[in-house]
Amino acid sequence: MKIIPLSEGSFTIDQTKEFVPFDKTKDELQERPRGSLLVEIQPFVVLLEDEVILLDTGLGFKDERDQLQLHRNLVDNGINPMDVTMVLMSHLHKDHAGGMGIHDKLTGQYHVSFPQAKYYIHQQEWLEAKKPGNPSYQIESLAALEHSSNLVLIEGNEGQIGEKITFQMTGSHSPFHQVFFIRDKEQVVFFGGDEAPQWQQMKSRFVAKYDYDGKKSMELRTKWMSQGTEEGWTFLFYHDIGTPIVQL
Repeated sequence: MKIIPLSEGSFTIDQTKEFVPFDKTKDELQERPRGSLLVEIQPFVVLLEDEVILLDTGLGFKDERDQLQLHRNLVDNGINPMDVTMVLMSHLHKDHAGGMGIHDKLTGQYHVSFPQAKYYIHQQEWLEAKKPGNPSYQIESLAALEHSSNLVLIEGNEGQIGEKITFQMTGSHSPFHQVFFIRDKEQVVFFGGDEAPQWQQMKSRFVAKYDYDGKKSMELRTKWMSQGTEEGWTFLFYHDIGTPIVQL
């Protein structure tokens, strides 16, 4: 198994739910609006013998050549985006789901970013994201998958995807947020999305105001930290500025 973080950069986010680029060499957090959080946006690709797995899809920003940044990051790491076989979505907030589709300026339509992949999304999260009026979701980013055979809506509180992947619908950051375990030989990789977003949060007990159920998130992090330490998990942290991967 090989794991590669695909950082899209650092950003601040405040009550407007807008992600504003942050240059760590010259920007000051104190100069951003009160209550701004500093986060990394960092999907991961996991390479198995028979699968190329993408964990969440970033903001969906494009570079100066009108290329999806996520595609460029994959290519820079020697991976053809057309070789991605699975996209596992923790939830559909716009900083995690923006890269699911590509907007075509000429037609105004959205196309699937990874046409050879199956996108695994919890059915209840999909329905939640389609409700109008929530600024955390960007309904347009769902359009590419709306009637696509690439979309796989999974159900239930937990289950199996193939032989090596387990999902659990934990629902504490968003009502139907899910986490993933990838098991290959003796290695266990855990991706907690926004319920385990940063390494520092795993080591302290606090209730985050931005969570749907902050107390439950705190309790889950405590549980995962204990179990992961005992079993030697590899943790992947989507929003960690300096520590994207931790092997316990």
